[in-house]
Amino acid sequence: MSDLKSKVAYLQGLSNGMELDGNTKEGKLLNSIINVLDDFAGTVSELEDAQEQLEDYIETIDDDLYALESDMNDEDNMDEYIEVDCPRCGETVLFEPGIVEDEDVIEVTCPNCDEVVFVNDDTFESADEPEGMENMVEEDL
Repeated sequence: MSDLKSKVAYLQGLSNGMELDGNTKEGKLLNSIINVLDDFAGTVSELEDAQEQLEDYIETIDDDLYALESDMNDEDNMDEYIEVDCPRCGETVLFEPGIVEDEDVIEVTCPNCDEVVFVNDDTFESADEPEGMENMVEEDL
């Protein structure tokens, strides 16, 4: 906006350099036009400053709203998952409930240590002691 103000200042200087008589009709007209242009330049500058402040404020509100929406969605989505604790590292693993009833055999692994924490078939009891291994250990003793 300083460009507009500098242009108005140039016109004021040009008017002064022309040595127009401020008492003539033409001199009064030109001086009045330059004064109005100066007022417009000042008003536009103030509006630009206010617009920048408003944009910053709206951006802050938008960031806060995004954070709030994320928090709300995280809380809502937590109810839709099944939690299983990894027996090796203790990490809580979340997975969708649809996996339990899926026809295909699906293994859920811990993202921390890659231990299998759930398999959606009937033979899997826990991640650290599969059903077949438990029986072999008791017979060998």
